[in-house]
Amino acid sequence: MAGIGLNGGTAPEGRGSGTTPATHGGGAPGTRKLRVIVVDDHAVMRAGVVALLASEPTIEIVGSADDGRAALELVARHEPDVALLDLRMPVLDGVATTTEIVARHPRTRVLILTTYDTDAEIERAVEAGAIGYLLKDTTREQLADAIHAASRGETVLAPRVAAKLVARMRQPAPIPLTARESDVLNAVADGLTNAEIGARLHIAEATVKTHLLRLFAKLDVNDRTRAVVVALERGLLRRSE
Repeated sequence: MAGIGLNGGTAPEGRGSGTTPATHGGGAPGTRKLRVIVVDDHAVMRAGVVALLASEPTIEIVGSADDGRAALELVARHEPDVALLDLRMPVLDGVATTTEIVARHPRTRVLILTTYDTDAEIERAVEAGAIGYLLKDTTREQLADAIHAASRGETVLAPRVAAKLVARMRQPAPIPLTARESDVLNAVADGLTNAEIGARLHIAEATVKTHLLRLFAKLDVNDRTRAVVVALERGLLRRSE
């Protein structure tokens, strides 16, 4: 399928502020169009997205910008239904821009459109309040559908992004160990008895037993061998090379 790319013509670029005026498409009389802004620091990509969406009768591009600060000005001026933002932009990046839009203009939904799909980028955008996260290989039809869904408050994710989020959610939660519990666990992995652990750590043997009981509970195990196995699987042991 053809991606967002450069199919179709390009919209005229504004000067100075990096914004462009509204473009108006057709549509059934009396039908309210969704008002959208497009924000991307790459002029060709920005113009391509504007041109693609201009052919959608239910979507009206009310402006475009090349950085986050200009995007905030557009949102304040036009109060769009959806702000289509790139992530990495000068002056104010997509995450910071999303945070500002969500705080100041909660009726405007933020939809990220980017080439970056790392866990860190996705997490930052979602935590900032973006309702959707799309990649730039999205087709025109998919993009239009996503804009409509976002305007209704529905979460929209590219398949690869959704897969990453699901995989992240399926990862076991980290097991919080105290420094002393970690010391005891590593001593157990070294094959030391309770008395030897106490001597190494300068604590009473009874204290060692208390730490072991807490470790067993956190690791959901019943013996020392299984504790070491689970700790290895979860990366909890400090093993020397």
